[in-house]
Amino acid sequence: MLAGGLIGGLVACSSSSPTAGGATGSAGSTVTAGASGPSGTVFGADQVGPLVSNIVSKAGKDLKPERLGEGLLPPTNKWFSGLVFGDTALPVFPLPLSFGVDAKGFAFGMPTVTTTDKTIMGGYAPIIAVGTGSTTTWQVTAYDELSVTLTGTADGDVVGSVLIAEGSPFVTFTAAGDVSLTTNLPFAVAGDAYSVQGGASVYGLVTKGEVSGTAVTLGKGQTATWFAVPDGGSLEAMAPLAADPVTSTAVEYQVADKASTTLNYTTAGGGKTAFATMPHQQGTLSGQGDELGSYASSYGTLKVYAGNKLTWTDELLAARPGLDLSGLTDAERTEVAEAVKADVEAAEPYPADTYFGGKALYRDAQLLQIARQVGADDVADTLKQQVTAELEKWTDPKGCEARDAFCFFYDTTNHGLIGQTPSFGSDEYNDHHFHYGYFLYAAGVLAADDSALAEKLAPVMNLLAADIASSPGTEYFVSRRNFDSYAAHSWASGTSPFADANNQESASEAVTAYAGLTLWAQASGNESLQVEARWMHALEGASAQAYWTNFDTTQPVYSGFGHSVIPLNFGGKRDYATWFSAEPAAALAILLIPVSPSSDQLKGDAERIAKNVAEGIGSKGFNQQYGDYILMYSALAGEDARVKALDELRAFDKAKIDDGNTYSYTLAWLLSLKS
Repeated sequence: MLAGGLIGGLVACSSSSPTAGGATGSAGSTVTAGASGPSGTVFGADQVGPLVSNIVSKAGKDLKPERLGEGLLPPTNKWFSGLVFGDTALPVFPLPLSFGVDAKGFAFGMPTVTTTDKTIMGGYAPIIAVGTGSTTTWQVTAYDELSVTLTGTADGDVVGSVLIAEGSPFVTFTAAGDVSLTTNLPFAVAGDAYSVQGGASVYGLVTKGEVSGTAVTLGKGQTATWFAVPDGGSLEAMAPLAADPVTSTAVEYQVADKASTTLNYTTAGGGKTAFATMPHQQGTLSGQGDELGSYASSYGTLKVYAGNKLTWTDELLAARPGLDLSGLTDAERTEVAEAVKADVEAAEPYPADTYFGGKALYRDAQLLQIARQVGADDVADTLKQQVTAELEKWTDPKGCEARDAFCFFYDTTNHGLIGQTPSFGSDEYNDHHFHYGYFLYAAGVLAADDSALAEKLAPVMNLLAADIASSPGTEYFVSRRNFDSYAAHSWASGTSPFADANNQESASEAVTAYAGLTLWAQASGNESLQVEARWMHALEGASAQAYWTNFDTTQPVYSGFGHSVIPLNFGGKRDYATWFSAEPAAALAILLIPVSPSSDQLKGDAERIAKNVAEGIGSKGFNQQYGDYILMYSALAGEDARVKALDELRAFDKAKIDDGNTYSYTLAWLLSLKS
């Protein structure tokens, strides 16, 4: 079950959230300003309802949400989706823990992290197994920003519920009535808590119930909370925090000079809890309490703090409608004008599926920006006419009544927007942010200075945006379908049918998606959406560097890993691999596409860029499939690298230019970087 985008063979694939107008830019401008402010409602039910009523609606695929509680929208693309969909519940990874359920009960434990040349494993470790005493079925009965609650039923009676949350080291069971649980390991009294050695870690248990060896007896409403003691920490420091269980979580964000994120952990008694911070958060933490130790993870060392608010900041990224070609010489303008004309003349008809179709519109919106700036006005006029017509076709609310392609419908089964011609499992909710981000980017560019066009496109374009950016969730869409505020990146798989949980491959397309969302918000005047999009753009860009292209190799977890990029990150493992090719060029290019004007996350340390490039091209050099993307990336290493890339491009076999890219865009990109 693969998802993603095939671009001349390049596939941004996935394996498969919680519910509960601004400035415009013209060609070549840098949109660094924009709406700022705190988090708020984005696409509420009152706004979305009429749009859903106006578009074609029909049943979607049966995604088999076998363990979803009544009244909940199917939580596709979440870190915990594997608990809901499919015949069997699959493990999930609410870092620092791994967690799973089965007919006997539930289990959890600290993953054993192992690093090899191509893989960093931190898989499911059911070290502490808790039995309910009867055959138990589980349902996800609640979820919010970071947490999920599973309710267990045995012999027709509810046994109790288990709450887990991203960042929380605690697993809390709440008894629905008198219940006797068993653990596979015997817990012994340790002060005000109980403990046992499990593998390499000490595990604690706090409860007001009775504990005797492997037996845990609870009365109605009583809780038992288990946890792993952090390295360098103590049972005594963790136990009081475990005694006040987490009951809900939420996120707040603020966009000002930076993007600020605060994750809130609410406890039953209003006291402090503990949370584990990931490497991308640790450099800019604020307001955290005492450090309690650390946990090893496949993503690096997680530092643990006491408190209720996990707050950090990220640099904002610019969402740009096009490249800035103002510094080109007359000769360079002529060269680009001739190239863009040739590319437009050689263009194939627009694809009908949501991935290739959206990417082609994004591509041609970029060519339009280029043509205008280099004086190829006849080409620009042609592009504007054809891209506008194509966007209008795709955004006809009744299009799926009139044709069997180039249209969207509302999926009444799974509560989302689906393209009539799906690709890479998009009808199973794979990669919606990748696909729809391209449409939003193209619409944001074309409608930036055309309010009438923005108004015409809005009824469907806003549904595309709502599918990936509603906040909070409504009866129509889950909250921020793909985006995970704790991990600070998106998950690509709709149903996550994998033992290592959900994953994302093309982090660069995710960054482009939220840049496109920003541009559409600006063009359509949606200030609350623009704030949210800028926040997601910033976080996705930061995590792309932290875990895909520029990770800190001094972290112990990378010792023994033989590569400078990681193309494929799951909840429980990280692979130097792609879903579609073993070629090193593919492993790098999937983290670069489409090298948009808003791809500032690709910038950084010149030495690291050069190292990534060298690994990507190997002995074959640039003139190979995916070499066009790597050429653009290589130029970010400095002026000498840019000049070399230009020389390489002018000798490049144009037949190898990816069909999601063009020679003229690659040329313009390289010239735009001239220092």
